[in-house]
Amino acid sequence: MRLATTIGLLLAMSAAAKAETLYYGSRAGMEVTVVKKSNIGTTHAKIFTKHTRENATAFCREYVQKVTPKCIADELKVELLTKISANCKTGTFITLNGRGYQFNGPNPDYDPTGMSTEYLLVEAGGGEPLDGSSASGYDVALDQYKALCPNRVQ
Repeated sequence: MRLATTIGLLLAMSAAAKAETLYYGSRAGMEVTVVKKSNIGTTHAKIFTKHTRENATAFCREYVQKVTPKCIADELKVELLTKISANCKTGTFITLNGRGYQFNGPNPDYDPTGMSTEYLLVEAGGGEPLDGSSASGYDVALDQYKALCPNRVQ
């Protein structure tokens, strides 16, 4: 009986240690834990997340490089949505930061050796596509869209 309990406990700890995460920012450790997914790849794709103490500790360790109670508390105060969503048919989606985007598919001008992005992402309301820099949030937004609509981004 003890052996079965120990094995069950180890399996549970292993699953928790391998929890899926999503980045909400471009800095090391800016992650949240995925707690539930529904309708992935559809017109009603959703991912529910939680900003955990473990996520905050990872940010303090990896980016700030000093884990303190204040750093953890400050990181846990970062305002994020607990759900991201997408309409994979139209390409519209909302990120953890509450920003809306339109995924417009592959960039016809993509040059892997140049400064263009592989896919076109435009902020809701139009405008120029994101330029791919970390300041534009391109990588973070694209990764969240990939998680919601994996068949649209190869």
